[in-house]
Amino acid sequence: MKPIDDPRLILRAQAGDLAAFEQLVRTIEPALRRYVGRLVSRRSVADDILQETLLRIWRGLRWLNEPSLFRAWAYRIATRETHRLMGRERKREETRADESELEALQAPFSDPAQRLDLESTLMRISPLARTVLVAHYFEGLSLEDVAAAVEAPIGTVKSRLASGLKQARALMETPP
Repeated sequence: MKPIDDPRLILRAQAGDLAAFEQLVRTIEPALRRYVGRLVSRRSVADDILQETLLRIWRGLRWLNEPSLFRAWAYRIATRETHRLMGRERKREETRADESELEALQAPFSDPAQRLDLESTLMRISPLARTVLVAHYFEGLSLEDVAAAVEAPIGTVKSRLASGLKQARALMETPP
């Protein structure tokens, strides 16, 4: 019987036996490392996920009711941690893309005539989208600060920002 499948070892670890837990970790860590490494591209990210996974295993081990399910349970934790981190990374990338779009859009509005055109265009955009555009572009608030100001989730703020930009572009391309 492999140590990972030994219910007595798992029960000892659940009871707080640190040596038993260390033996479980030594047995399952290489497999979890390979698994997570295949799910993410950077080793440093995989290491972070693995560390968080092992910590969650340690914290939750006492609530594992069926020791024979330890292996599947550990993989489930690794999967959830990987998806959680990947979601956070994706949100960061979206924010960076939003910020680079912001930098590209601010320059054309420095001309006073264009600024007047923009202000009249803003008045024709939906109020929710206008609020986000003005707070973000004119007031310089970060997307997180805009979300706090309008009491909306960051995803809603991003959606309103994208909608407002789309509306503004369409209105600026067509003559009044």
